[in-house]
Amino acid sequence: MTQQHTIRMDDIPLNRFHLKIAGLTFGAHLTDGYALGVIGFALAQISPQMGLTPFWEGLIGSSALIGLFLGSLVLGWVSDYIGRQKIFTLSFVIITLASFLQFFVTSPEQLFWLRVLVGIGLGGDYSVGHTMLAEFAPRKHRGMLLGSFSVIWTLGYISASFMGHLLIGYGDDAWRWLLASASLPALLIMLMRIGTPESPRWLMRKGRIKEAHQVVRRCFGDSVVLHDEIAQETSRHLRTLFSARYWRRTAFNSLFFVCLVMPYFAIYTFLPSILGIMGLAQDFASDLLLNGLLMLGALIGIGLTIFCSRRGFLISSFFILAICLGTLAFVPESQPGAMLLLFAVFTLTISAVSNLVGVFPAESFPTDIRSLGVGFATAMSRLGSAISTGLLPLALLWLGLQNTMLLLAGVLLLGGVVSVMWAPETKGLTLVNASQVKARNGHGQQVAPSQGH
Repeated sequence: MTQQHTIRMDDIPLNRFHLKIAGLTFGAHLTDGYALGVIGFALAQISPQMGLTPFWEGLIGSSALIGLFLGSLVLGWVSDYIGRQKIFTLSFVIITLASFLQFFVTSPEQLFWLRVLVGIGLGGDYSVGHTMLAEFAPRKHRGMLLGSFSVIWTLGYISASFMGHLLIGYGDDAWRWLLASASLPALLIMLMRIGTPESPRWLMRKGRIKEAHQVVRRCFGDSVVLHDEIAQETSRHLRTLFSARYWRRTAFNSLFFVCLVMPYFAIYTFLPSILGIMGLAQDFASDLLLNGLLMLGALIGIGLTIFCSRRGFLISSFFILAICLGTLAFVPESQPGAMLLLFAVFTLTISAVSNLVGVFPAESFPTDIRSLGVGFATAMSRLGSAISTGLLPLALLWLGLQNTMLLLAGVLLLGGVVSVMWAPETKGLTLVNASQVKARNGHGQQVAPSQGH
């Protein structure tokens, strides 16, 4: 009998199971984009009905982001202890119920807390979803799959825009239907996730080796093996992320993520107000153009993630974004063409580079603390987004559009500097090697990692 040829799970071709896991994982980003997109349209009706102040508008606008911060931090840590699959299913139970109950709210406080719950479910799913997909995906296609999150998020955001234009004119309760409509895709995703297998890498690191191999054989066949995950177990305490070995990658993933999404969520959550201040009308046609640019940018980003240096892509994008916003702050209203051009370049670039927020964190940490690391970086990004989104109405009121744009440009410039100092290059590495890649010191030079895993 001839010996059967074996292939590592990291090197197998992309197959139907990979696409299934990707599709189920993308559900969180579709729902996230939709949930964050509809709130801008809903607030246009809610504000006069409930007499919301700028403070409450900002609080409700950022409520899901606050929940994302909590869910990413707590449920990501929990999943490293109890497994990925349980949180993978539980998160969408929370999202479905909280989204549906938004239909019945009677006060800003009720809406705020329900949207916090939606965010908690999304945050936990971000941590586990990125981790699950990274731990199943082959290295050749990992960047494309993880980067595709941005495309799906954008699709959800665009869907919210279409639903907003479609429903918002149907009476005073249109906002209720709009917010509760997020429960329908959430329910479908929850049902489809039942029976999802546990991550074999997590099982291996927990000493459940037989179960890990059973999952691999069931999903990929008898010729596929997983033999690169047996190593000294890493402490799963939060302080591990700030140890000598991991603090640079923790700082990089948190800061670059924060600096990228703070302007994104702040600007696009309150886009109608910002365009109005700029003297640009927002109607269905302009929304269609903007959404087309967001989708085009996300698709371009997948190609750049596959073919370009991930480090170079990130650094150049930060500086292009900072230049766009900084210049936009000084363009007078009498030049709408220049404003539209700068805003279009900004939209294309930020949509494209957003692919990397699903790639770098998932590739930066070992299996034992991958969900913890991804969750912490996501939590910091959502905390920053919640702060920027919550304060934007007050910033526009107190500082004006020009100074607000300059402030956000400064955030993007900081992201570029952080990336120059600490961004690694993980393209083409196995998941284990990517998590062991040499960090960079404050001068941008690579430094050898500490011993031990």
